[in-house]
Amino acid sequence: MSTDDNNPTMDIPALRITRPRFLAALGLGGAAATLAACSTYSEQSAPSSSGEAATPAAPSGSQALAATDQVPVGSGIIVDDVVLTQPVAGEFKGFSNICTHTGCTLNEVADGTINCPCHGSKFNLDGTVARGPASRPLDPAAIVVEGNSILAG
Repeated sequence: MSTDDNNPTMDIPALRITRPRFLAALGLGGAAATLAACSTYSEQSAPSSSGEAATPAAPSGSQALAATDQVPVGSGIIVDDVVLTQPVAGEFKGFSNICTHTGCTLNEVADGTINCPCHGSKFNLDGTVARGPASRPLDPAAIVVEGNSILAG
């Protein structure tokens, strides 16, 4: 191996490559192999120890937010950054948990409204404004109901 303070190289018959280029190529090759391995991995539903089939995973890109029986009729729950409501039996709605007044995080669903702790805004279970100072409805969040699961859609 010959070196030069500014450009260390490795001598390979019919090929001269600088050390920085070799290391960069080595790193890119490793990253490509890792990405290829990750993209081909997928979870399969497997039988549980009781012999029953496990619940299938949510469709690719979807995340299970809650079971339908966790969202009370005439009320709702907040899960991560989504407000889930069930205004009437069997009708589920999803909204951002960010108040449209000044961007505060909504903190509760109680007495038939979705409530903001910052300035007292209240929203109906369909996302419309029940009491200001907010002047526009909550932003919708895409959800999908599959069986007894509510998924991010």
